[in-house]
Amino acid sequence: MVFLNPLLLWGLLAASVPIIIHLINRRRHKTIQWAAMQFLLKAARESRGKKKLRHILILTCRTLGVAALAFAAARPIVSGLLGWGGGSIDLVVLILDRSASMEAKPGDGLDSRRQIVLDKVREAMADLGSARLVLLDSATVQPQDVPSPEVLAELSGAAATDTAADFPTLLSRAVDFLTETPGRAEVWIASDLQTSNWRPTDERWAAARAALTTLPQRPSLRVLSITGATAPNNAIRLLGSRRSGDELLLDLEVLRAEDSRGSTTVPLTTNLDGARTTETLTMPGQSLRFQKRVVLPAGSESGSGWLSIPADGNPRDNAAFFAYGPARPVKSLVVSAPGEAANYLALAAAPPGFGNQSSEIVAPAAFASMGTADLAAIVWAAPLPEGASATSLEQFLSAGGNVLFVPPGSASTTAFLDMRWTAPADAEPGKFLILKDWNHTDGLLRDGVDGTPIPADRMKAIRRQVPEGDAAPLAVWEDDEPFIVRRVVDRGTAWFMGSIPDYTWSNLGDADVLLPAVQRMVAAGADRFDASYLATLGSDVTRTLPGETRVRLDDYGTPDPSNIANESGVFRLGERLLAVNRPIEEDAPEVIGREGLDEALEGTNYTLLDQAGQADDPSLSRDIWRAFLIATLFFLISEALLCLPKKSTTEVLPQAPKVEA
Repeated sequence: MVFLNPLLLWGLLAASVPIIIHLINRRRHKTIQWAAMQFLLKAARESRGKKKLRHILILTCRTLGVAALAFAAARPIVSGLLGWGGGSIDLVVLILDRSASMEAKPGDGLDSRRQIVLDKVREAMADLGSARLVLLDSATVQPQDVPSPEVLAELSGAAATDTAADFPTLLSRAVDFLTETPGRAEVWIASDLQTSNWRPTDERWAAARAALTTLPQRPSLRVLSITGATAPNNAIRLLGSRRSGDELLLDLEVLRAEDSRGSTTVPLTTNLDGARTTETLTMPGQSLRFQKRVVLPAGSESGSGWLSIPADGNPRDNAAFFAYGPARPVKSLVVSAPGEAANYLALAAAPPGFGNQSSEIVAPAAFASMGTADLAAIVWAAPLPEGASATSLEQFLSAGGNVLFVPPGSASTTAFLDMRWTAPADAEPGKFLILKDWNHTDGLLRDGVDGTPIPADRMKAIRRQVPEGDAAPLAVWEDDEPFIVRRVVDRGTAWFMGSIPDYTWSNLGDADVLLPAVQRMVAAGADRFDASYLATLGSDVTRTLPGETRVRLDDYGTPDPSNIANESGVFRLGERLLAVNRPIEEDAPEVIGREGLDEALEGTNYTLLDQAGQADDPSLSRDIWRAFLIATLFFLISEALLCLPKKSTTEVLPQAPKVEA
């Protein structure tokens, strides 16, 4: 409870006046013992208890009536957001979640969560009178004075964005601001509690909590949870983009709400350099992942476009943007001694019919003198590199390249990336080594975009080598030894596969496993050439460099010029062409709940106001002085009724019966 006129609470002292008068009246009467009165006192002793109780009730009503009148004069405000605690508030720091998920609309489908919270905060600030409001939004992470709560929703710092939020950083920034700002303050956090934005297990929370609790003004922390059911919503996102000759390969995914049932159709509009086409997608479940081939105009060196679905419960997740540059040949290198295995590996890296792909076989000794800047991938079928070769390979990986290591046929004498090969091992006579399990959603043997699995169960081996070291296993043999492991190196990836396409080793050369695995590795390496045209909002590459200006090129929606740096779209940044999309984690519906909040805000004694599904809640605060006036009237009427004189009664004695003589 907060009071708009806290000085009038001194009026509570007046509640003691009836008690003082009662005590004074008791001292005015001097008791004198009088024998004749003892008989009268004995007669009235039985009714003394009831009279005493009535006097106590009268005194209580008088006291509470005066106290309620004092509370009403102080203008109390009560709400979950403003909390309980006397005194006035000098400063409110509003941490506003402006992430893309905050544009979801509750079940009524009218205003977004962001707009709802802005209206509620505006009403609450109006009740606080002259308190200062400072906005700290999740997009700019910069404090901004709000001249009036009435203009809060009109500020660019409170507008919709396609960004994500980072709440450990936001709370730390609020603490930094309060360190330099005296006065009684409160911190209000308005959010949909999306787990990806809060990151309750992040180590930075400990420092932020410690700094908050040590501030001299000890600000209160209020969390306004804007969660609950939303209007029906579909989302589209771009997972990858790669140019292949005169085609652009787009890896797309369309999502539906978690509670969606049955099959549905979704119109998909494609805009390529101003030309639009529409098709209909059939979604059998909650998600549909597919690869779309977009035919580029003849002779096109670069361009851009977007894909969209109809507007629904969240307008910020209905479009995905792409851009492309000149076609580049996809080159791969096979480092191996000549032989059957080298030929199969080179064929898998550049199959017939893939006109823009090529591969070359080189001896291990010649690799150190070769350039790797234009290579998409390297297949290393030789002893692990050393010296200059190892340095060149590490630089290639750091730049975003992919390298597939296959067994050299002998145990490693040195390590590369802390990885080694064990000595070759043969299967038992008359038996094959087969794969027991592999990752169907990640890695080189993942299922296709249409859900078709790789037939890795067809692979049979009579010889293998096991990779050892700190790497993530993605496929294992029947004895749980790793077959494929992954080691991430900066922007690139090193893969280790425990057999070779040589029939004295295995049937890997049949292409059931080798071809899709190598092609996926080559495609991942080639993505680094197209990645310069695709970025996630908030990443370093989306920021303008000195001398650059940001110009939006697409015509999707109604862009906000004052908020251009926080919106998705196609942009020209100086000489760079860049398609910027919202962070993928903004499509994750998981919320942290009360347990997650307790973990993130442990020790802050925060207050939670859960507005789940309450879009029609009139306000975050209520002026309750009228309730205290009603209470005053109730107590005074009760006191008057108790003071009414007791109705006298005359006892009629029964007549004695007549006795006849």
